[in-house]
Amino acid sequence: MTQRLALVVMVGLLVNAAPILVLGSEQPPAQEEFIPIDQLPPEDQLPAAPLLITAYAIVWIVVFVYLWSIWRRLLVVEREVAELSRRADGDEE
Repeated sequence: MTQRLALVVMVGLLVNAAPILVLGSEQPPAQEEFIPIDQLPPEDQLPAAPLLITAYAIVWIVVFVYLWSIWRRLLVVEREVAELSRRADGDEE
């Protein structure tokens, strides 16, 4: 079992390292000074506001869907408890 795990780890390392080995570690030249965003070409500008708003919207949607699912499950449990309570009261009489 340990040999199989070692083989899987080695294959995983090779798969992850292959692009670096094939393409090399070429990096663009370092930037010497600060360049304001309004002086960058349009293809290098990345507006943060739409991405931030989208991320927050997705998080809030996920939270509300989760809370809605909990609320629905609680309604089912409340109905089942009421049904069991009614059955228990009917058996005692």
